[in-house]
Amino acid sequence: MTIIKPFMKRREALEAGVKLMAVAALSIAAGPLPLWAQDKKKDTAVFNVLDFGAVGDGKTLDTAAIQKTINEASKAGNGARVLVKSGRKYLIGTLELKPNIDFHLEGDAELLVSTNPQDYTAEAAAIVARDAHNLTISGTGSINGRALEFMTHFDEANEWWIPKDWRPKLFILTACQNLKVKDITINKAPSWSLHLMGCENVLVDGIKISNNLDVPNCDGIDPDHCRNVDIRNCHIVCGDDAIVIKATRQNENFGPSANITVRDCVLETQDSGLKIGTETTQDIYNVKFERIEIKTGCRGLTIQLRDEGNVRNIDFSDITFVSRYHSAPWWGRGEAISFTAIPRTAGGKIGVIENVRVKNVKGRAENSVRINGTKESRIKNVTFENVDLTFDRWTKYPGNLFDNRPTTAYPDIEPHTNPGYYVRFADGVTLKNCRVKWGSNVPDYFTHALEAHDVTGLKLKNFKGEAAHPAKYKAISIEKQS
Repeated sequence: MTIIKPFMKRREALEAGVKLMAVAALSIAAGPLPLWAQDKKKDTAVFNVLDFGAVGDGKTLDTAAIQKTINEASKAGNGARVLVKSGRKYLIGTLELKPNIDFHLEGDAELLVSTNPQDYTAEAAAIVARDAHNLTISGTGSINGRALEFMTHFDEANEWWIPKDWRPKLFILTACQNLKVKDITINKAPSWSLHLMGCENVLVDGIKISNNLDVPNCDGIDPDHCRNVDIRNCHIVCGDDAIVIKATRQNENFGPSANITVRDCVLETQDSGLKIGTETTQDIYNVKFERIEIKTGCRGLTIQLRDEGNVRNIDFSDITFVSRYHSAPWWGRGEAISFTAIPRTAGGKIGVIENVRVKNVKGRAENSVRINGTKESRIKNVTFENVDLTFDRWTKYPGNLFDNRPTTAYPDIEPHTNPGYYVRFADGVTLKNCRVKWGSNVPDYFTHALEAHDVTGLKLKNFKGEAAHPAKYKAISIEKQS
């Protein structure tokens, strides 16, 4: 910067002033630098994996060469870029990402996972990280999980693939702070796609997941014991849960899952579109799901409490969904919305679901809304507002049931008629400006617009809906209300 000193000679001051005016004029003409350019560090080093021996022919195992690149970039730090060059396929086993780097999949670069278990570490994942703070994973390239090569055969009766004894996850990122995962594509994951374990301050933005719809356990994004997470602008197609927040049982204390936002995503799955649980061994709280389209799933919105943690302060808003039956092995039986608190085992510890809000939601489903506690755990303070649901049947699978899995304390599959809303063992449920409609195919086991048992403080405000079969059922059936 040119500085005009207070005691400059007149000629020096004039020359300095001219320089300052020229700089100002250039700034006006060019406009201010965009934020990304202002933030970019000029001295960020780039480490090209090809310079460290990677071949990228899809046949040569490139794990060692890419790992060496990662290690050298981490020594430089300061956001040094590991450049996985475009136009090539890199065969890999386990890669361990390090702190303070940008692992960048350029253009159409593809990581192709090895099918040989000996190419992996004990974590059995293609890409892992531990305490890798200030890590970025970026670029428009992809990772190919080769899912069907980890399967034995397709089970025609149950309509899904049967896994071999061993199959890897694609990402396990553990205890990382200030983590960014942006723009990459995940294809054909044989197991979980992106598992975030005990991470804090996380941004997942604009990633695409394209898995096989008939491969089990190929979840999309699993924040697990994570805090301060923002998941946005993602497009996910997967067989199992699309976005699921967990607190799995671990030997280490990774803390609760809290302060998580999921927004502006498009999801397609054969399991739950948006889900909390089933693993709830520690508290899960302050979670927002907003502006989501669930094109299809076996449940639209799901909270499955099965363990000792508590689930509280959860918001679902501005969501559309379609929920349908799938073949018997898939959990979920087309429930529109399913909030259940059921012990995993008889006598097992179980927490509480409380303070849940569902607002501006529209959906089409083959089964009920369930707000279903148990005598061991009553659900508390749930509000539905501006929820518009249509119930219909259009698939071939058997109906007239509820799915309680996973539990051995209660029947896993419970024969049950399907009202629009079913509320049981719950306190302080409010339905405001909610509507139940019935479609063109209404079986005999579709019943009331609302059925409630063992509830207290149930409030209906401008609730609209007739029974599925008005000659047989009342629109609203409430027992043991106080």
